[in-house]
Amino acid sequence: MEALWTSVVAVVGTLLGSLITHVFQRLASRRSEQFTRSESLRQERIAAYSTFAAAMEDYRRGQADRWFRWAEDPEGEAFLTARDEAHHLRTMARQTLYRVKLLTDAEDQDVIRAAERAYDHTRDISLAVERAERDTRDLASKRAIEAFVARASPLVR
Repeated sequence: MEALWTSVVAVVGTLLGSLITHVFQRLASRRSEQFTRSESLRQERIAAYSTFAAAMEDYRRGQADRWFRWAEDPEGEAFLTARDEAHHLRTMARQTLYRVKLLTDAEDQDVIRAAERAYDHTRDISLAVERAERDTRDLASKRAIEAFVARASPLVR
């Protein structure tokens, strides 16, 4: 009879050990999956946010070129080429803005608002009539892009 109880205790101990091992392995697996997912999201955000900032700087440069060509000759070929290039750069900037929106959590709406402000300020550069106004709008665009980067950077650290 004593041998029977020894066997029962051994079997129960083995089953209990297997169950505990299974539970801990699942917890470790979940933690590993969560870490991998959060690291992947962080890497995607780094790529999206830096691509957006770069696209905005390109768009800003394109808007400046468009404005200067317009100031030289609003009907000239150089202006039309610069305008078309600015439109292309605007499209690229919008595409990267959408990616920023897709990768930013709902509780981080300040990042999206900062990105939209950068886009809006950059878009408005070409609306300036005089050089001083263009310079003011360009500076506002530059500051808005820098504000976006400052606001987004904590999300990728």
